Amino acid sequence: MEFLQLKYFQTVARLEHMTKAAEELQIAQPSLSKTIARLEEDLGVPLFDRKNRQLRLNEYGKMFLERVNRIFLELNEGKREIAEKAHQGKTQITLAVSIPRVLPELISSFLKHYPEVKFQQVLESTSSMKSQLEKAEIDFCISSVPIEGTDIVWEPLMTEEVYLIVPPEHRLARKEKIFLHEVKNEPFISMNTGYGFRNLTDEFCLQAGFVPTIAFEGDEPGVIGDLVKQGLGIAFIPEISWNHGTNPFPNKLRIIEPKCRRTIGLGWSKRRYLSDAGQQFRQYVIEYFSKISS
Repeated sequence: MEFLQLKYFQTVARLEHMTKAAEELQIAQPSLSKTIARLEEDLGVPLFDRKNRQLRLNEYGKMFLERVNRIFLELNEGKREIAEKAHQGKTQITLAVSIPRVLPELISSFLKHYPEVKFQQVLESTSSMKSQLEKAEIDFCISSVPIEGTDIVWEPLMTEEVYLIVPPEHRLARKEKIFLHEVKNEPFISMNTGYGFRNLTDEFCLQAGFVPTIAFEGDEPGVIGDLVKQGLGIAFIPEISWNHGTNPFPNKLRIIEPKCRRTIGLGWSKRRYLSDAGQQFRQYVIEYFSKISS
């Protein structure tokens, strides 16, 4: 059994199509078919169910694929660990977030202590962050909903209240608190479907007895605030975003019922190698949120 066989199997298993896999691997399709057949012969069982020209990974194939994925994951992590040790002072941290508001201050304050660290940051949905953690493609994620999965650790950092903002001339603009059902007929400006905060606020509305009418959705909190300012709808806003923003709104409206809160957490995979800088960043994030929550 050779690593090349395993790589070919991994690709065929992902695509479940021999011709497409051969094109991606840039080899002849008959050669790929023979390689997979030899692998199955070595294992003594078929890895795919074959019907006409269609392939479906069978029970044996799924079991074997899980092991193969682990093999390549360990190899990749070994390469990363060696590269980090061989190039001390040139460390990159890959970070996925669903809460971009906290990043500028968090990262800039960390870099004052560790200026040699480089960051690669992406804004992702909760499902995408979970997938990236499970595949050990990122070092950390910061999310507003718990992320659970194989070998994933999710450390709660702080719990905060979620408010409403309305246009400056809105009928509720001078109020301090409301019941959420009072705005059931209002248009909402919201995050895209799939983002943790959107899922959370949709659940708040369901608890209040209605499904929100979404007038606009996007992935930029600043744009959402601007659209509310223009009178196009109302929006939920977490406390940390209110405190870190320049707010053209008279005030934020506290929601009496239901209780609207969210917990921010830090996630990482136990299967991904963490550099010294990564471990320092993890501890720094925990301490940073401990300070701002108190």
